Amino acid sequence: MDALLYQIYDWQRAAMEPWRLFAQAANEIYGHPDSPLSYLPGSRNVAAAFDLMTRLTQRYERPDFGIKSVRVGDKEVAVREVYELEKPFCRLLHFAKPGVSGQPKVILFAPLSGHHATLLRDTVRTMLPDHDVFITDWIDAREIAITVGPFHFDDYVAYVREFLGYVGRSAHAISVCQPTVPVLAAVSLMAAKGEPIPRTLTLMGGPIDTRRSPTAVNTFAKNRPLSWFEAKVIQRVPMRYPGFMRRVYPGFLQFAGFVAMNPDRHMESHLQYYHHLVEGDGESAEQHRRFYDEYNAVMDLPAEYYLETVERVFQKHLLPRGLLVVAGERVRPELIKGAALFTIEGELDDISGNGQTEAAQSLCKGIPERDKQHFLARGVGHYGIFSGRKYREMIYPRVRDFIAKHS
Repeated sequence: MDALLYQIYDWQRAAMEPWRLFAQAANEIYGHPDSPLSYLPGSRNVAAAFDLMTRLTQRYERPDFGIKSVRVGDKEVAVREVYELEKPFCRLLHFAKPGVSGQPKVILFAPLSGHHATLLRDTVRTMLPDHDVFITDWIDAREIAITVGPFHFDDYVAYVREFLGYVGRSAHAISVCQPTVPVLAAVSLMAAKGEPIPRTLTLMGGPIDTRRSPTAVNTFAKNRPLSWFEAKVIQRVPMRYPGFMRRVYPGFLQFAGFVAMNPDRHMESHLQYYHHLVEGDGESAEQHRRFYDEYNAVMDLPAEYYLETVERVFQKHLLPRGLLVVAGERVRPELIKGAALFTIEGELDDISGNGQTEAAQSLCKGIPERDKQHFLARGVGHYGIFSGRKYREMIYPRVRDFIAKHS
């Protein structure tokens, strides 16, 4: 029965579709100003309830980045999304700015941990005026045919190496959360082979060594055998998707985990959304929609990659112990030379505890202390490290100056 959970979930969502369409229509009937029923007593309450029902039952697909232009200096410059490289599981997306040249090239490694790369929209938008930005745009595993083959942790590292090689020696690598481990591994292997490595390596809120200040997430992963994860969270993609029969960690299970971490906060947020609609507070309601359009859009992860990450990073701590082997080669961060290192953590991070990212400082012994930097952002949680006002005002200026110093 566990193996059929994804299929059952998909059937349930399909069965809910008529009710979602009904709620959507009822919302228009009781909420649209051209409808006579919208002027009945209590119509706003009814419309708000149907609006909320629509949002709770709809499917959320990958949102757009939606960055059409940025201000560079005193000019407004157009931004074009260009896929420079396309791999089976990931595309290297370039935010090209025609007519702008000479800016430092930055490649953002977005997490492959449930949400789409658009989660870093604020990171990208903030960096674009000063940098030539690329990002890893991961593809939902349910959309990838099983004939393409599996995707392992080692494949992730190989992708990182290829993307860095494509952008070139002048690149500056920034990894956010989960990819800090494969990115540090990739740069280590590149250094060992004498390949050109990025000028700077910025690691933000990542699980380099989860033995330090373990969070609830770390403890959960540590205290269960790998067989538990394989039995409880790995499913086969249902029949109506291109990836039919591919083994994945489904997005809906990940989403349930996200919500379970703070259920009261999400319930209160939806209740407030209902009240904003009733009160006619369109601005607050739109803020809620923007956040949950992103938060609710989740993607399936390849099972092999997910299970290997749990084992190597969260259970066996292979990288900080000097035991991580990728494609038959031992990962040796101490061989990294000629690059600068910047580690960033949030004081209130409940995903990657304090000290976990900073652990990279002691692993990269070949980088002189003058080229190392660490910053603990006071009053900042996990998402605040790469998004929001505190990121823009407190963290980004330091990243910008660090890159400029070593360009």
